[in-house]
Amino acid sequence: MKRREFIAATTALLASPRCLLAQGTRRRVGFLAMTDPVPAIDSAWLAGLRNHGWIDGRNLIIEYRYALSQDRLPALAAELISLSPDLLIATNPQTAVALKSATATIPIVFVAVADPVGIGLVQSLSRPGGNITGLATLVPGFTGKTIEILREMVPTASKIAVLANPGNPMHRRVIAEEFPQTARKLGVALPIVEATKAEELDIAFASAATQHADAIVVFGDPLTIQHAPRVIALAAKHHLPASYLFRLFATNGGLISYGPDLADLFFRAGGYVDRILKGTKPSDLPVEQPTKYELVINLKPAKALGLTVPPSLLVRADEVIE
Repeated sequence: MKRREFIAATTALLASPRCLLAQGTRRRVGFLAMTDPVPAIDSAWLAGLRNHGWIDGRNLIIEYRYALSQDRLPALAAELISLSPDLLIATNPQTAVALKSATATIPIVFVAVADPVGIGLVQSLSRPGGNITGLATLVPGFTGKTIEILREMVPTASKIAVLANPGNPMHRRVIAEEFPQTARKLGVALPIVEATKAEELDIAFASAATQHADAIVVFGDPLTIQHAPRVIALAAKHHLPASYLFRLFATNGGLISYGPDLADLFFRAGGYVDRILKGTKPSDLPVEQPTKYELVINLKPAKALGLTVPPSLLVRADEVIE
């Protein structure tokens, strides 16, 4: 090889992304969440990255920001964008909306957003458009299925309260668009009790009890996840059979959970990060939905509430906790 060709080839090699990474160039990812990390979810997120060769502190720098309250989201979104990240991660509907409002150019991957089309994050699941894509948690009509399962557990229930966060755009959409039809179909009343912060949880459960609710559905939300032990204790205090979206509630003393594996969604997010950091546009990556829904039943709270779990639920359960 001639000297000039050798120099050109060597220069091209040194400029390649793989070689740059080997020399210590690290990509930067901004991670915006509402609450402090849940250990199992945090571990799954990092494992998903490692599965594709991305390791925080080695070839990746992850900038974490936790809002703790919704009014801090715009400032933290702006702060992350000022760091010029290669990619942004949104961990729920609130953070996804905040990041999408803050940038139209930096790629965004959302995780755990129930209906990204319904709340205007993407144009469609197959063709997201723009700079955002990710993993949805639910399919249309899922909330109605959750209420059906709780009704199967408590067949005499005619009034089922729903704990929602009015600051969560997904909750507002489901209540407005799906609940009227669900209430008519099942012949139940669905009073809404609300909480936007921890100190309002007690008031919400007390309100459900005052309205003589027979049971309660707890919507998935950063607030309820962060304060899961408190939510579970309040349901027990007010003798309310409760249904939850994520298994962490049932495994920690809640009656029943039905929903996607949240840790699996965060693990799978590593694939999106990998493809986008290697040059794929978010608009070319379809939004994925959960591949499996889990039904977990805890018999201890059922016994405390005087409930007999029907065999039809037991045989369908992915896990029954004695």
